Amino acid sequence: MKITLLSRSASISSTKRLVEAGRARGHQVRVLNPVRVEMHLDGQRATLYYRRRKLSLCDVVIPRIAQSISNYGLAVVNQFAMCGVPLVNTARAIAESRNKLRSLQLLSAHGIDIPATVMARDAADLKAMVGLVGGVPVLVKLLQGQEKHGVMVCESLQSLEAALEAILGLGHNLVVQQYVQNTGQDVRVLVVGGRAVAAVRRRPRFGRLSYTLNRGARLERIELTELQRQAAEKTATLVGLEVAAVDLLDVQEGHPKVFEVNSSPALLEMEAATGLDLARIIIERAEVLGSGGARVGLPEPEPEPTPPSRRKRVPKASASGA
Repeated sequence: MKITLLSRSASISSTKRLVEAGRARGHQVRVLNPVRVEMHLDGQRATLYYRRRKLSLCDVVIPRIAQSISNYGLAVVNQFAMCGVPLVNTARAIAESRNKLRSLQLLSAHGIDIPATVMARDAADLKAMVGLVGGVPVLVKLLQGQEKHGVMVCESLQSLEAALEAILGLGHNLVVQQYVQNTGQDVRVLVVGGRAVAAVRRRPRFGRLSYTLNRGARLERIELTELQRQAAEKTATLVGLEVAAVDLLDVQEGHPKVFEVNSSPALLEMEAATGLDLARIIIERAEVLGSGGARVGLPEPEPEPTPPSRRKRVPKASASGA
């Protein structure tokens, strides 16, 4: 197959692993920087160019769109879809996962347990609503923040107020979320094609709050409980992601809460912890989709039927012509 990887650089570790796995299975794999892709529309056809040269189409696209170029990158992903190229993750599913509140609303509406969350546009309102999420400490998250950025833990009302005023003053939208204390760990599940294929427990460095485990955390392979597996697989399916990292917290043993969904998970560290070739599993799923295999996820909503137009009745002229 001809596989296209949309990534800012071929040297990024996860991108590099996917290229290696694809070529090991005999595929032609190219890496395109999304910001170098140009798009043309004229109402009849969609065309793609790369550095002003028309792009030849491929069999399947694996998007790994950086948060910093999200709007443009998702337009590129959508343009490939308009050209009839199968996508591992669609633009709609990626966008859904990146809006933290909207994805939590979707999960909550379908019975997925999530940490208590509040959102408002005014710092005073948010501070007053902290009791609804269990009081301080709380997590403060930018709605469009990156996985490793845009999240902070506020341990007092004073630090929370300062953070809220600063962030809202910059024009960012945010949510305040329950901070689950005394767990000291969380679980990341990699879901591919609607199936949980690997899971790790992430332990923070000594002296760090549990949510700051992106920085120097130790990963340990674990076997999922059935409830954890169901929560992760249902989450990925609801959001519509073929490849997703679903982050869970266990408030009580066996009762997972979903607090994050990521559409471009890092692979290298998780492969090292699990001993699994996760890049190959993703490439195998891309092969299925590129061959016309069915996607996971809820069916697209049917368009609303257009009501028939009602014509006004024009009174007929009288026979006398009056």
